[in-house]
Amino acid sequence: MTSEQKMSDKLAAQVLLLKDLANYQTNSVVSREILKKLTGTVTIFAFDQGQGLSEHTTPFDALVYIIDGTAQIMISGVDHRLSAGEMIIMPANRPHALKALEKFKMMLVMIKS
Repeated sequence: MTSEQKMSDKLAAQVLLLKDLANYQTNSVVSREILKKLTGTVTIFAFDQGQGLSEHTTPFDALVYIIDGTAQIMISGVDHRLSAGEMIIMPANRPHALKALEKFKMMLVMIKS
């Protein structure tokens, strides 16, 4: 059994708060993969203010749901500002980047099929 399977099994069939699955760390981006399957992943991120992910592309669609705080998400050069409770889909093969305008947490759902 892989460590990812152990994590999924540990969290399975429990009521959890998304905001509690990753903690903020000073000057850091923290990620915690909570579900990993061949068809996709679910990862919780916590970004300290000013932190981010540089522009990149992925071959898969991804859904970002903001759990806490405010984020700037650039998709193909278009600026989107999202706050807690909002979501956006980042289409496959389109450049995107993220930046924490203030501390923020997000859930990333990557669909691979």
